[in-house]
Amino acid sequence: CERQVGQFTHDYSFTGVQIYMEQENDWDRDLLLDPAWEKQQRKTFTAWCNSHLRKSGTQIENIEEDFRDGLKLMLLLEVISGERLPKPERGKMRVHKINNVNKALDFIASKGVKLVSIGAEEIVDGNAKMTLGMIWTIILRFAIQDISVDETSAKEGLLLWCQRKTAPYKNVNVQNFHISWKDGLAFNALIHRHRPDLIDYDRLRKDDPVTNLNNAFEVAEKHLDIPKMLDAEDIVNTARPDEKAIMTYVSSFYHAFSGAQKAETAANRICKVLAVNQENELMMEDYEKLASELLEWIRRTIPWLQNRTQEKTVNDMQAKQEDFRDYRCVHKPPKVQEKCQLEISFNTLQTKLRLSNRPAFMPSEGRMVSDINGAWHTLEGAEKGYEEWILSEIRRLERLEHLAEKFHQKAAIHESWTDGKEAMLTQKDYETSTLSEVKALLRKHEAFESDLAAHQDRVEQIAAIAQELNELDYYDSASVNARCQKICDQWDTLGAFTQSRKESLERTEKQLESIDELYLEYAKRAAPFNNWMEGAMEDLQDMFIVHNIEEIQGLITAHEQFKSTLAEANKEREAIQAIQAEVQKIAQSNGIKLSGANPYTTITPESIDGKWEKAMAMVPLRDNALQDELNKQNSNDTLRAKFATQANTVGAYIQAKMEEIGRISIEMNGTLEDQLTNLKEYQLTIMSYMPEINTLEGYHQLIQEALIFDNQYTSYTMEHLRVGWEQLLTTIARTINEVENQILTRDAKGISQEQLYEYRASFNHFDKVRGREFKACLISLGYDGDSEFTRIMGIVDPNGSGAVTFQAFIDFMSRETTDTDTADQVIASFKILAADKSFITAEELRRELPPDQAEYCIARMAPYSGADAVPGALDYMSFSTALYGESDL
Repeated sequence: CERQVGQFTHDYSFTGVQIYMEQENDWDRDLLLDPAWEKQQRKTFTAWCNSHLRKSGTQIENIEEDFRDGLKLMLLLEVISGERLPKPERGKMRVHKINNVNKALDFIASKGVKLVSIGAEEIVDGNAKMTLGMIWTIILRFAIQDISVDETSAKEGLLLWCQRKTAPYKNVNVQNFHISWKDGLAFNALIHRHRPDLIDYDRLRKDDPVTNLNNAFEVAEKHLDIPKMLDAEDIVNTARPDEKAIMTYVSSFYHAFSGAQKAETAANRICKVLAVNQENELMMEDYEKLASELLEWIRRTIPWLQNRTQEKTVNDMQAKQEDFRDYRCVHKPPKVQEKCQLEISFNTLQTKLRLSNRPAFMPSEGRMVSDINGAWHTLEGAEKGYEEWILSEIRRLERLEHLAEKFHQKAAIHESWTDGKEAMLTQKDYETSTLSEVKALLRKHEAFESDLAAHQDRVEQIAAIAQELNELDYYDSASVNARCQKICDQWDTLGAFTQSRKESLERTEKQLESIDELYLEYAKRAAPFNNWMEGAMEDLQDMFIVHNIEEIQGLITAHEQFKSTLAEANKEREAIQAIQAEVQKIAQSNGIKLSGANPYTTITPESIDGKWEKAMAMVPLRDNALQDELNKQNSNDTLRAKFATQANTVGAYIQAKMEEIGRISIEMNGTLEDQLTNLKEYQLTIMSYMPEINTLEGYHQLIQEALIFDNQYTSYTMEHLRVGWEQLLTTIARTINEVENQILTRDAKGISQEQLYEYRASFNHFDKVRGREFKACLISLGYDGDSEFTRIMGIVDPNGSGAVTFQAFIDFMSRETTDTDTADQVIASFKILAADKSFITAEELRRELPPDQAEYCIARMAPYSGADAVPGALDYMSFSTALYGESDL
């Protein structure tokens, strides 16, 4: 379509514009779906319409609503076209509106614009999409279609006009009607180009698009009468501003500056008139010039095609081939066109001259069409031979380059393999290695020798390829030979270094084996000696505990035996240190740097000497400690003897007194009061022995403080003597208490002195009565039968211990031989006081008993709960039972 429009000089092809507008409309129906674009179009198209409608004193607010009745739409078309449309219908019905819109659409169609998919019903219904499409069609036809710049019209013409006007401005590059305008500089450039007094363009910044846009919009509205049709924020915040909105607004600038444009159009027309008069002369000059240039190009090209200078590499020949390809595809085709154009221009010129009654054109000598065809034939002959030569040379160089690449590849692999090998072979790492590490180095070196032998074949291949390249006269043979020679020399050097390292490793291995044997011998002797020293130091520091002289004397004897072995131990130490000295001697004499400690032991010569010195320092300390302990044990033995002498005396005294008390308790004569007096006097006699016990306690305290736990001089311990002494005092006290209880029993039960003697005699006969003996005692007193015996045992031994004391025996006998009160008798007495009732009252108790005894009973009697109970009734039966216990009841 653009080519079709461009073929005409002044006549606008409505057919071409119509095709362009149809394409725009079809494309627009999809893009209007974008809300951001629809918003921009709505604002821009509304402002554009109002810029024309205000000439008739009206405007629109809502583009899809205000055109629905067709009245303002027809008015808009009349204003922008300058023509009268049919009279509109003034009715309010839908049919009237549709008829008005159809009149407007028919007028648009009469201007050569084909409306696609836009119907009057859609405009009347307020379809925003179709309304905007219709307005865009109107803008395109009446505001943009008539724009013409250098044989381009409509959109292309407007774009070309913008490009030319903004070309001198920095940061402006108008390529379209969307993103090229986002930074606002293009709008400002258009205004500055025509009205530089309105804008200071140099103060604008590309990184401030909102300010730039607002500045252009405000200046255009204030000084150029171009309404503001766009929002700066909408343009900046949209990735691709709406093209139609931008075109509509830019077309307003074009028409605002149309005066200047008309001047340009007039000048162009004058130039075209002059160009027609000069066309024939220019065609002649062009023919002469083109013919000369073509012949000169042929003259220069033929020697290039005949050149057969060989290149060094395939790349160089391929560059020639590429040059030849460029010649065939790039340089020659234009010349073929020029040759053809020369013939056409020559024929056209002759025809135009003939038609204008001018003489035929006669080119300069040698520039005839026949001359050009002859030179062209020679060129094509040279071209064919040149192409064949290039192909044969490429095949030849490919073979050479393959050999060279193979040589360099194998050389690079070999050099990569040899990299670092000389340093590896010349290093003296074995001087600081252990025997195991040297053996590992030897095995590694043997593996390297195998690898070295395997690489011999590659070196020979490299030399063979270098020889072949020399025979084929390779252009870079010098560098190949130098590299090959370097590889061969390095190979010889590696062989020599390999043999030298092998010898050094084997020699070092033998020396380290000798050192290793010495290390092993050192370890074998150092370990037991170190253990002996550690054991000796442990023994010398051992915290001994002895309890007698014999034990400390045993320790002293053992210590003396230990000291007698020190001279021999010192010889062993010196022998061990001599082994280490031999190791150092071998290492120094052979330049071996010992890498670490003895691999067989962690015991160092320094640690042996250090422990030996510590042990020797501990010997006199041990001597002093043993002597101090001996003195201590001598002192303890003296203390044992003192304690034993006193303990043996006290023990014998306690034993004698215990036996004496036993006889006294059996053989006591006289009245109970006389026996009590004698026993208390005897108790005072025993208590007078207490100072001897205290003396023994003093000795015992000293023994405890001295931590003496045994005493071979006596069988008595302080604990045994304390128990014996306490038992002696307890026995006397119990005997005294027994006599006192007999006196109480005698007085309470009315037992005569003779009965007590009888009971004592029977009890003493069966001393500490138990089981069968007590049964025999009862039989001797007249009791018989197992059931009777069981009853009596329940009384005298209620806990079932199996033993009967003399006091329990006296209590039983007194109960059996004397009259005593029972619970039944007490209950019967309370019943008399209660006037035969089952309960008694507090008032009755206070009336019949002394006050203290009455209160005693009231405090302890439980309330009576029988059927005949009265307030304040007390249970005297349970109280009486509690006085004597359940068994009596």
